[in-house]
Amino acid sequence: MPDRVRPLRKKSASISNISTENYSRGLHFPRLFTTPDVNLFDTVDWTIRTASIVNENGAVIFEQKNVEAPVSWSDLAVNVVASRYFRGKMGSQEREAGVKTLLLRVVDTITTWGKDQGYFAADDDAESFHDELLYLLLHQMASFNSPVWFNVGVEERPQCSACFILDVEDTMESILNWYTQEGMIFKGGSGSGINVSKLRSSRESLSGGGTASGPISFMKAADASAGVIKSGGKTRRAAKMVILNVDHPDIVEFINCKASEERKAQVLIRAGYDSSLNGAAYSTIAFQNANHSVRVSDDFMDAVVNNEKWRTKCVVSGANADIYDARDLFRKIAQAAHLCGDPGMQFDTTINNMHTCPETGPIEGSNPCSEYMHVNNSACNLASLRLTKFLSGESFAVADFRHAVEILITAQDIIIDKASYPTKAIAKNSSQLRALGLGYADLGALLMSLGLGYDSDEGRTWASGITALMTGSAYIQSTKLAAARGPFKEFRRNREPMLKVIRAHRKNARDLLSEKLPEELQTSIGDVWDKALALGEQHGFANCQVSVLPPTGTIAFMMDCDTTGVEPEIALVKYKKLSGGGRLKIINKTVEKALKRLNYSPVVIQRILEGIEKTGTIEGIKDLVPEHLHIFDCAFKPLNGSRYIGPEGHVRMLAAIQPFISGAISKTVNLPSDVTVEQVEGIFMLAWRLGLKSIAVYRDGCKLVQPIDLGGPEQKTSPIRKRLPVDCKSERHKFQIAGQKGYLHVGFYEDGRVGEIFIRMAKEGSTISGLMDTIATLTSIALQYGVPLEALVNKFSHTRFEPSGFTSNPKLPIAKSLIDYIFRYLGLEFLSKEGQEAAGLTPLDEKSSNRELPSPIENGDSAIGDGHAFNAQSDAPACADCGAIMVRNGSCYKCVNCGWGNGCS
Repeated sequence: MPDRVRPLRKKSASISNISTENYSRGLHFPRLFTTPDVNLFDTVDWTIRTASIVNENGAVIFEQKNVEAPVSWSDLAVNVVASRYFRGKMGSQEREAGVKTLLLRVVDTITTWGKDQGYFAADDDAESFHDELLYLLLHQMASFNSPVWFNVGVEERPQCSACFILDVEDTMESILNWYTQEGMIFKGGSGSGINVSKLRSSRESLSGGGTASGPISFMKAADASAGVIKSGGKTRRAAKMVILNVDHPDIVEFINCKASEERKAQVLIRAGYDSSLNGAAYSTIAFQNANHSVRVSDDFMDAVVNNEKWRTKCVVSGANADIYDARDLFRKIAQAAHLCGDPGMQFDTTINNMHTCPETGPIEGSNPCSEYMHVNNSACNLASLRLTKFLSGESFAVADFRHAVEILITAQDIIIDKASYPTKAIAKNSSQLRALGLGYADLGALLMSLGLGYDSDEGRTWASGITALMTGSAYIQSTKLAAARGPFKEFRRNREPMLKVIRAHRKNARDLLSEKLPEELQTSIGDVWDKALALGEQHGFANCQVSVLPPTGTIAFMMDCDTTGVEPEIALVKYKKLSGGGRLKIINKTVEKALKRLNYSPVVIQRILEGIEKTGTIEGIKDLVPEHLHIFDCAFKPLNGSRYIGPEGHVRMLAAIQPFISGAISKTVNLPSDVTVEQVEGIFMLAWRLGLKSIAVYRDGCKLVQPIDLGGPEQKTSPIRKRLPVDCKSERHKFQIAGQKGYLHVGFYEDGRVGEIFIRMAKEGSTISGLMDTIATLTSIALQYGVPLEALVNKFSHTRFEPSGFTSNPKLPIAKSLIDYIFRYLGLEFLSKEGQEAAGLTPLDEKSSNRELPSPIENGDSAIGDGHAFNAQSDAPACADCGAIMVRNGSCYKCVNCGWGNGCS
């Protein structure tokens, strides 16, 4: 916890212990973090810095000098905030010059809005609310979603919600309105989702004669529109979700539409077209701006399990259309997701069983990242807490956390009626339903700091407990808001369904109390849900929902989080680029905290950290107790190790958290490249059986986006070629791929660097032989002109074309092409471990198994398998702003260099 300046307090002074009976004229806000008449900015140290972002070529793409920021904020946090959130034209007097200005713009505006709407019982309460909220933001304990930072205090009626769910009817007017509404949402820095199942299929008739176009054709137009609109005007790419129900007649076309486009892109790339995210290959194919999900019911999933038939239904008449084997449709979904990452799955029955407002309408859609799920024509503003900021010594600061929840929920509720919305229908539902999305980040770092494995029963129990505490505390605050201002307008007609959902949450919380949690946390979990139900029955709720778990992309950088959303740690060793060139190896700072908690001595801790720095992994370090090894498992497999969190570990963590979230959870389950379609089926089946509301997967290497472009600005001086000496050392390697035999000769400079290669195929005079000779010559010339080997390996690894298949090399058992094999071989044999990591290589664990696994349908949870490690960046796109290689973040991407993101928050 950061140092605080605040008066001593008794435990009873917590805002959660104040009776709602006194709130009829506004809410009371006692101080917990701050002191009256003390300027909060005077309690922290400040520094003046230059905020700058440099692209991959070393060119400065953003720079603002004399930026005032807290000393405790990292350079990355300051760079992201200055470039993304500071308002005003650069160089003008109106340009925001520091973190103080930014925070006050937002906090002052929200507090003024709260006073105008009668939220506070007295002026003192408004002042304490202001200071407490400012404290949370200043100390990076919490953050609002990006649209709040973009727009609040800048526009009179700002767009503040990150998440929108639209509706479309089966008329041309409604379809065109859909395009317009999405454009306005993207322009304001937000994302939207839509279920297009109301549009008649391509095999149904029009009233005026002829056949309908079908939803897929209209999706293409919407996708093209999204592709030319940058979210927030300049800072983020548009984010959208498109959903189709599994009983729609066009469901097969929908399932395959992105996979078909991916095949087109692969053909174009192999023909020589630019493979970057904005290059000629991907920019000319459809559906690249949207996530796709198939909406399935329990009836469909039961039909899959029981190997039954499935009938699609005409939209207009309701008559039966095509009949499929349910397992065949399920397999098609898994095959498409295996090929290109889409579609995901949304489980309709589970979603609507926990719907707080079924009398208002069913839940049919979601936002782009699938964490906000509610009725059509609705919106949700998000905020997130940084969990590691609430670690207090050996325990979790329960009272502080509950107080922070109450402050944020109030701030989010204040925003609702002062924000703008793209349509009257969304504005009406936002006011009448008042959906809020409070979430958190840094879960992975928190668990490791506590000495708990992410993929462990103890880790899942802690995650469940903290989530239950957050949502229960948020609902209590919602009852206080209801006591002061009345419940949300749709509450009366949805009273019993909502109380049923609250009771379900409460039962889940009580079931959790039998697990091992600190006594204060256990007591508080039971207390908040008992109180939430009792006060909800008495006063109702001000909000139809209070919590979701978004991916926390850009705001995670603002809060200096080690991990985003519900994600685990990525790796124990990370690299930081230095402004003067080169990279600095950084050992994950959470490791030392965990070792201290596990009572390792300072001397032993230092030896372990040195061992990690030397090898890149904690595996094999003798000082570490073997029983502690799982605590340090990360999302990605280390170069010199074999341990990582498998797909099932991610799914089971989501299942542990979902019972305590009002909405859903944004997360993509990352898969290794060699995972099978059957294993993807297993993940989808396990997600449904464990009660998740949605699931998405992404297989490493399933897209041909190339992360590095060797092209660059023209050099003022001519490059110099350094040829190899007449006599040089060399090595010969014999290989065989899918029956094609060949030899690779590698020549070396005096210092051991690779300087040339020769490739000879068994069938001399063939086309393959000629092409490989040409590639060897081009590679040799590139090496002799100074192109780093890791750049060539990074560029040409995972290139796909025939011949491909099994090889004669046990270190590289499968190759996607001759080029893929040769360059991965060069990388593994002649690059250092650091060079391999820079080249995006993750060598296979020779001890791991590629055994065939049983069917996920008959054998349930056991069919996911382990596979091999997921490579964070092997096919990630380049950042549209700075050119750095991005990484997956929930269902979206984030840039760790400049903070650019294309998803929620």
